[in-house]
Amino acid sequence: MQITETTAEGLKHEMTVVIAAADIERRVTDRLNEIGRTVRLPGFRPGKVPLTVLRKRYGPSVMGEVLERTVSDSSSEAMRERNLRPALQPKIEILSFNEGTDLQYKLAVEVLPQIEIANLGELQLDRLKPDLPEDEIDRALERIAKQQRKAEPVDRAAEKGDIVEMDFVGSVDGVEFPGGTAKDYSLELGSGSFIPGFEDQLVGVTAGEARIVKVDFPADYGSADLAGKAAVFAVTAKTVKAMAPQPIDESLAAAVGMENLAMLRQTVRERIERDYQGIARQKLKRALLDRLAERHSFAVPAGMVEIELDTIWRQYQAQVERAKQSGTEPTETPKDEAAVKAEYRGIAERRVRLGLVLAEIGSKNNITVSQDEVNRAMAEEARRFPGQERHVIEYYRNNPGAVDGLRAPIYEDKVVDFILELAQVTDKLVSLKELLAMDEDDDAPAAAADGAATGEEQSAEKR
Repeated sequence: MQITETTAEGLKHEMTVVIAAADIERRVTDRLNEIGRTVRLPGFRPGKVPLTVLRKRYGPSVMGEVLERTVSDSSSEAMRERNLRPALQPKIEILSFNEGTDLQYKLAVEVLPQIEIANLGELQLDRLKPDLPEDEIDRALERIAKQQRKAEPVDRAAEKGDIVEMDFVGSVDGVEFPGGTAKDYSLELGSGSFIPGFEDQLVGVTAGEARIVKVDFPADYGSADLAGKAAVFAVTAKTVKAMAPQPIDESLAAAVGMENLAMLRQTVRERIERDYQGIARQKLKRALLDRLAERHSFAVPAGMVEIELDTIWRQYQAQVERAKQSGTEPTETPKDEAAVKAEYRGIAERRVRLGLVLAEIGSKNNITVSQDEVNRAMAEEARRFPGQERHVIEYYRNNPGAVDGLRAPIYEDKVVDFILELAQVTDKLVSLKELLAMDEDDDAPAAAADGAATGEEQSAEKR
């Protein structure tokens, strides 16, 4: 094999590889002999088929197989000899080959940069600790108490907030329409869950009373047959119920399966603290990634940036399309598409760079994701789809790329935890308002920080 490097500019390398015709012929002959040891052809004993017969019958397919394997093996060897770590799959272009002649091809590859990791022990970070006031617990208990209220029949006219149990028959132009009839239907007046105007006309109704309710279906109603049309509902109220207040006492604890109110209060506190700790964790991680981005500046493979940019751009376009469909497009003059794409290219470069830094730290410190950790993540994902758990598990088993999608965030979090163990992290008590305050640059930079995991991280364990 003859290798001639023609280009070595930054992370881009190109070389010409020549494989001698004799080497190709030897590989073809070896493969034909391998086939001949097991193939059965009429008129020949097993293992005794002449090479000329094998070549005539299997030659073209074997030649294609040999060329593919030769290019793969030789390109890997060429990069290994030069200590090149490919960032992406190399591009191969066959320059010349005919049976009996040398194989000549061009190999173009972008390589991973050499990364000098900054002193992680010098990183200074604040870990936000929310000061959880008692009134936050009180408000959570009030929400739970509201959910546990019971509806009890009352002997009075219905008011907003009451529940009316009714039968009704709806019609448009005197003709009943599908879905417009119901029996024993319960509706909370003032909930806004029915056709606009329907609930307001039932305020003051009493049990046993019949009313005619006239409404107009919204122009954007889900059924095209009813959208914008006037409807009449013949309603018979059967029962009026009021929500009885649920006191925040031992009875509330019993209603939610707790031994006593003190235990319920402590459980609520722990749940709220976990929620806020998750927010604090995200802010700490974002700050860490910002510090890493400040301390690492190196060229990144353009191919990886293009892949990341393509992902970001497709997400952006989908977001724009959703905004159009929902009528929530921004009123200000939108940026020029080229300007938006240039901004997102910077984000893509940051993502790739951070992904490479995290992957390098993880690789040098032997950080890996175990199969048990992947299995737990797979099980958690399956639990999100009750009744479909088996199909979810089968999907991941049949799609290695999807499994990489589970593995990457686990790997990233493990690397982040490793860095935080080395960094100078100071706990800082803050109010909930400070914790929840959005950073001024929470749009693009936040996306860059939170999206640091890349295909490079996903493949870090494989290298």
